[in-house]
Amino acid sequence: MRSFPKNPWLMACLAASAALAAPAVYAQDGGQVNVICSVQAEWCNMIQTVFAKSTGIKVNMSLKGSGEALAQLIAERANPKTDVWFGGTGDPHLQAAEAGLSLEYKSPTLPQLHTWAQQQAQQSQYKTVGIYSGPLGFGYNTELLAKKKLAVPKSWADLLKPEFKGEIQVANPASSGTAYTMVATLVQMMGEDKAFDYMKALHKNISQYTRSGTGPIKAVARGETTVSISFVHDGPGEKLQGFPVETITPVEGTGAEIGSMSIIKGARHLEQAKKFYEWALTSQAQQFGAASKQFQLPSNKSTPVDARVPDFKKLKFINYDYAKYGASAERRPRPKSFRVRVYLVLPASSASPLVSAGASTFASLVPRSSRASTSATLSPPRMASGAMLCAIFSASARSPNAVR
Repeated sequence: MRSFPKNPWLMACLAASAALAAPAVYAQDGGQVNVICSVQAEWCNMIQTVFAKSTGIKVNMSLKGSGEALAQLIAERANPKTDVWFGGTGDPHLQAAEAGLSLEYKSPTLPQLHTWAQQQAQQSQYKTVGIYSGPLGFGYNTELLAKKKLAVPKSWADLLKPEFKGEIQVANPASSGTAYTMVATLVQMMGEDKAFDYMKALHKNISQYTRSGTGPIKAVARGETTVSISFVHDGPGEKLQGFPVETITPVEGTGAEIGSMSIIKGARHLEQAKKFYEWALTSQAQQFGAASKQFQLPSNKSTPVDARVPDFKKLKFINYDYAKYGASAERRPRPKSFRVRVYLVLPASSASPLVSAGASTFASLVPRSSRASTSATLSPPRMASGAMLCAIFSASARSPNAVR
């Protein structure tokens, strides 16, 4: 049941304030745990400090998007350096589970979680678990819309309108779970061919593909772009800082992420990893999401739900197939599936990891009748650094390794 404490953000902040203000000195007898954190930095920092202070376990934390986190785990597979992967969209967590990168662990806390979080655990053979959920939608800058006399985009179709040319940002599916959720949502709504025709058309209106899934909503907040394709729970935190941001979910329907957590197989600090895992599933720990201005729906049913968390009962969701779109078979090329051709032109002076699509990128899809190869043509090879991948991704090749 949705409940509204007088000020849940303040309550959680007060609970953490002493720990956050304390010197960064932790008891050494508690050991340590290495965590990859794929939520926003403020949330990562808060759980790092509070867990360490309350348990005496030092938390070595690195912040990475879910695509980057998965790539690191694959690279470290023979010699894992990570103990726990916290947060980020659930699809790559499911892929990690399928690839044997995460450890089977059936938490005694599971019965206290929402059904969708338990299902995430079950379909991964208990190698990951849901810790929050949030819907995909659009963010928009109210002042820029008014200045440019643009209507609020209310549908996926609206984003293709010519008046939005150069006004939209979205993340790169090679590095961002947010963008992968968008691709998977569109494919499930429209079918593969229509979804990629849609993304090819959308490409004309994209000004930039960011490395991080939160990059576009932050750009909207700061007036750097008008519209973003983002998780809508990222909007209220920007609005709290005084930015003119609102969010909306498309009328045709949308998907939702199940942010997940996994213990890594071969973890060097397994006992500490399990303690962190169990702590992160408690209602007390899950309040730190809202305390850090992140407004996803927590997975523990006892966690107070902030009024700014989207009301799932009022939104139109597609029947998102988490098991299918978290499977590696949907991420790697299939024979006779498609051929991708990418042309990338960057100024010689460009050192930015972000690519301005309108000025420096052209991507095209070969018609299905010509999809006889799974190869990709890149020009120049600098594309391999992962600067931009957008409408070129099909349902069967969204892995960072699918296009080199």
